[in-house]
Amino acid sequence: MKSFRTERQFSYKKFLYQCGIFLAAVVLIVYFLPREGQFNYQFDINKPWKYGLLQASFDFPIYKGEDEVKREQDSIMKNYHPYFQLSETVADQVISQFESDYNRQLRQVIPDPTYSHHIERMLRTIYEKGVMPVEQLAQLRKDSILSIQIVYKNTSILQSISEIYSTKQAYEALINSDTVHYSKNLLQRCNLNNYLTTNLIYDANKSESAKKDLLSSVSWANGFVMNGQKIIDRGEIINRQTYNILKSLEKEWDKRSETVTEKRLTLLGQILFVSILIGCFMGYLALFRYDYYQKKGCLSVLFFLIIFFPVVSAVMVSHPFMSIYIVPFSMLPMIVRIFLDSRTAFMAHIITILLCSICLRSPHEFILLQSVAGMVSIYSLRELSQRSQLLRSALIVVASYALLYFALDLIHVNDLSQLSTSMYINFVINGILLLFTYPLLFILEKTFGFTSNVTLVELSNINNKLMREMSEVAPGTFNHSLQLANLAAAAANRIDANSQLVRTGAMYHDIGKMLNPAFFTENQSGVNPHDQLSYKQSAQIVISHVTDGLKLADKNNLPQVIKDFIRTHHGKGLTKYFYISYQNEHPDEEVDKEAFRYPGPNPFTKEQAILMMADSVEAASRSLHEYTEESISNLVDKIIDAQVQEGYFKECPITFKDIAAVKSVFKEKLKTMYHTRISYPELKNAPASEDKK
Repeated sequence: MKSFRTERQFSYKKFLYQCGIFLAAVVLIVYFLPREGQFNYQFDINKPWKYGLLQASFDFPIYKGEDEVKREQDSIMKNYHPYFQLSETVADQVISQFESDYNRQLRQVIPDPTYSHHIERMLRTIYEKGVMPVEQLAQLRKDSILSIQIVYKNTSILQSISEIYSTKQAYEALINSDTVHYSKNLLQRCNLNNYLTTNLIYDANKSESAKKDLLSSVSWANGFVMNGQKIIDRGEIINRQTYNILKSLEKEWDKRSETVTEKRLTLLGQILFVSILIGCFMGYLALFRYDYYQKKGCLSVLFFLIIFFPVVSAVMVSHPFMSIYIVPFSMLPMIVRIFLDSRTAFMAHIITILLCSICLRSPHEFILLQSVAGMVSIYSLRELSQRSQLLRSALIVVASYALLYFALDLIHVNDLSQLSTSMYINFVINGILLLFTYPLLFILEKTFGFTSNVTLVELSNINNKLMREMSEVAPGTFNHSLQLANLAAAAANRIDANSQLVRTGAMYHDIGKMLNPAFFTENQSGVNPHDQLSYKQSAQIVISHVTDGLKLADKNNLPQVIKDFIRTHHGKGLTKYFYISYQNEHPDEEVDKEAFRYPGPNPFTKEQAILMMADSVEAASRSLHEYTEESISNLVDKIIDAQVQEGYFKECPITFKDIAAVKSVFKEKLKTMYHTRISYPELKNAPASEDKK
């Protein structure tokens, strides 16, 4: 028999796979973790603070509210005067063009030269005050700007925008300036629009500099918070002052996270944190669950779950309107418990919630709630065989969340009216999502090659196709399998093995006999086809029920764990009846044992060992001449002791104590199965009245 600690043989392929899965887990988790330093608190004015004690971790100013800052900025912006450059050449160019046009063509329209002098004088006056586009002047008035700074020959002059002309206003000023002495109609015929253009050019650099100088005089803060200073505690109402402090802290977090150095340090810390936790979990597997550590399927499903939940948590945290408490973290320990064991489920759960906690600014409450919920889920769903069990577990988990959170609320608040109800809604949603564990189990089974109790229960249903076919084709084998299933399951319960697994394995261990049912004694009815065959031929037919069973298992997509029962229920034993018979007929011949040996391998799990013992004992018990306590006890001891001596259980994690317990169960069950009924006496002398009747 094998000790509990699996023999550890170094394999480069497995080592590389383990290193690869470690690196993949670290890279994927760190990649999705937020590095923006998000302020992950949700709060509102006049509402209670629903988190724990919050203290300042650095000095920061208390910023004014946006409305207050906007009012101060609007007030000071009344003194803002944008800068415009007055062109030195536009006026001269336009007047020169007018003079040229007047001498060539306009003299015929207005022969009086006084008109020409009047127009030139007005153009120079207009351009001295400044002309800008209609839209630009309208925008200045819309922005409540009353004056602008006009820069001319390195001199800045403050001028009211009421004295500034738009091109439209300049035209109207030209034709309406002196209607007493100059005819408006004549002026309109001169196409004076051609001589009106903008000569004020917006100086963006000087204007923005002036605006910044003004705004810099506005104070953005009206207080200061020192490092270590208390900001707020659970249950306290958020007033206007506290609200401003919290908003200031949020703004400061955002500023600090924008620097490259800050992001690099955050990334380095996340890599170290995740690497340490993943390394601790792999160390646990290597020390205490080495069989899982060596199996790719086990490692894959464990790390898939460990990676999945931190990634989901990071996504949830990046959307502040979503609560991380709706994520069904208890799903992880449930799945690991169903597929593997409770201790590994708890360790995987703790490592996962610690990884998820670094997404949060206040992780203590999260870790506490999720740890308790994980322990409750492990206890409430130690094995899953019915859907109703999952519903019950979900209800228990929701209740544990609610009760623990209520207890924390009572500790930190003084008034029941301050209790938050939104969290309890999150817990209910969490419980609903937890029900999706059932379909997820099916996906993980198909992806990673696991077999849950739900699948085992479905397979052991005698109404499924393969079981119905066996009951019709090989009824004796079917009855043998049913009795064996009950016998093996009882023994598994006694030594804390997986009773449902061994029960299902017993139902399918002999399905290979369906191809040649008449060659097996339990299906024969007086005619034995082995009488026409040699011992070697008979042995090969009997041995073939193992290989035939594996072919049927492949054809019907049975799980690998069930195929292992088919392969190991005879181990590498001999077909002793045919081997001994052949040896008796050929006493002088050296018999080749391999012609009479099953292909194996020998059992390598407790459940397979139980099935091998039960199969041999149940089959041999049918050949007893009398069923007494002594004969049954001697039979069980003889068969199982022989199996132990022949080394069938050397590769099994089963102890002598377990074997003794299994023997005891077999003896009890066989005595019950083969108990003799009392014989009822016959009536020898019937009364006369009875004879007449």
